[in-house]
Amino acid sequence: MFSYLKKKFFSGAPEPAAPADAPPPPAAAPHAAALEAQQAPTAAASSSNPAPPSTTAPDATLSRLSWFERLKSGLRKTGSSIGSVFIGTQIDEALYEELEAALLQADTGVQATQYLLDDLRLRVKASKATDPAAVKALLAAALADLLRPLQQSLPIGAQPDGPTVLMIAGVNGAGKTTTIGKLTWHLSNAGASVLLAAADTFRAAAREQLGVWAARNTVEVISQQGGDPAAVSFDAVTAGRARGRDVVIIDTAGRLPTQLHLMEELKKIKRVIQKADPSAPHEVLLVIDGNTGQNALAQVKAFDAALGLTGLVVTKLDGTAKGGVLAAIATWGRERGAVVPVYFIGVGEQLADLQTFDAQEFAQALLH
Repeated sequence: MFSYLKKKFFSGAPEPAAPADAPPPPAAAPHAAALEAQQAPTAAASSSNPAPPSTTAPDATLSRLSWFERLKSGLRKTGSSIGSVFIGTQIDEALYEELEAALLQADTGVQATQYLLDDLRLRVKASKATDPAAVKALLAAALADLLRPLQQSLPIGAQPDGPTVLMIAGVNGAGKTTTIGKLTWHLSNAGASVLLAAADTFRAAAREQLGVWAARNTVEVISQQGGDPAAVSFDAVTAGRARGRDVVIIDTAGRLPTQLHLMEELKKIKRVIQKADPSAPHEVLLVIDGNTGQNALAQVKAFDAALGLTGLVVTKLDGTAKGGVLAAIATWGRERGAVVPVYFIGVGEQLADLQTFDAQEFAQALLH
């Protein structure tokens, strides 16, 4: 069984320092060693989509640092808009009004914008900052603190007697199937055995796309032409358990949350999965397009109400994405007393462009 590591999955976050008299850690298992290679900040993957996945550690030349630069580039439009507020100005009420407008234009939302401005005022007062650059840094710190609850690990391999079942949902065009392919590659390279389920049974292109990813990652896929999506999901979970797979990833049909009959079908898939494994699905992930702005928050609310989301993947942050919607999602989580974590964010088409979400990193990229 694939080892469950409590640290951030695929993250480059350093481990806490061990006490001076602490005993040496036990030797890592082979698959754990592979995961450590994935987690190193200078070891992000470097393969492009057409190339088959490597069975070795990712190329160090495409490091987390280079990925961070691509993230900054993707968020440059928003960062420039907010950053211009701090150029040649004084720390007065006019600055806060301009900043409020910039944050709203960045899709931060009314509640998150008000929260950030209130927090920033307190930080400025406490630090007695008078330099605009210092105030900008305080805003980045406030944003990072707001987003930090979203930064959580994706638990893989925590089930003692069966695979971790991931149910993936999202609207059409969000990048759901591509995200599954990238996640499968990362998991396979970290030593996990993966089984895919093509539960979008009525769209041939979806089955074919998932089949291509399965071939590239040398993993099996459970598929039926025109079959019942719930039945495919049931078969996949059953097969994953029988074949000793570590992870089963179920690709569902893309749909709008306003399509109530299709949302009911998603609920049915989840219920049928639970017949194959009462504890499953262990993760229900929603893939959202970072370019959709406040509509992304509406999608999160609707899919959460229907399925009980456990995590998010935000894609396409390399396009016209404004990025502020993550602050809106975090504020919504604060208001309801339970956040929906952002496990991964994507900034491009390459395999290495899907990385774990880091709150401080994202805040720095947005406000660089």
